Amino acid sequence: MTTEPVELSAQFLRAIRYDELTDEFERRLADWDSDDLAARLDTDGARLAFWCNLYNGATQQLLDTHREKYENRRTFFSLPALTVAGETLSLDDIEHSILRRSYSKLTFGYIRSPFRDGFAEEHELSERDPRVHFALNCGAASCPPIAAYTREEIHDQLDLTATGYLDQTVEYDPEENTVAVPRVMRWFRGDFSAVGGRIPFLRRFDQLPDDVEPGIAYHDWDWSLAPGKFSDDPT
Repeated sequence: MTTEPVELSAQFLRAIRYDELTDEFERRLADWDSDDLAARLDTDGARLAFWCNLYNGATQQLLDTHREKYENRRTFFSLPALTVAGETLSLDDIEHSILRRSYSKLTFGYIRSPFRDGFAEEHELSERDPRVHFALNCGAASCPPIAAYTREEIHDQLDLTATGYLDQTVEYDPEENTVAVPRVMRWFRGDFSAVGGRIPFLRRFDQLPDDVEPGIAYHDWDWSLAPGKFSDDPT
């Protein structure tokens, strides 16, 4: 078994995709020394790949073992999902404390929680990256497909997944000068401040002309369960 954490996270995700045993992967993740893991995940790219893979894999496991909890999403996303470096984490812990740097979802991502724990601070990204919202799959029909992310290609992969998702969901109406976007861009709109805001982000991914400043509308989010929504890429 690999000792490289990002590759281990990808192998864990592949095992879940192909209905293979994950016990050894989970044991290795749980037994990892926290300081050593943080040192090995030495770039934001490595951390993005590692934690996105674990989030998506753990979500699929919870949908298999605790599907009945999904109707109460606050409960579901707070369930113990995976133990990493001795710390038992929920999906909310991975997404909001580590990947989103503890910026509160209750404030649309504009205010950072003052109640941060030591584990999250050791493993969090140095800056938020709003592309994670098009890489994380929480089990809902509106979520993007799941891919296995790698240390070397993470930024190209995130660009690709964001492009694919936005191409399918963003609708610009030039006559009304409005753009309809995924509702996740409302819930976490503060996260996009790291890249200049939502309109510049949409321009970056060729969803808007450069010379417009449209109003923003939001598509409904389909929370219907859609487990096993993996990318066509046979990772």
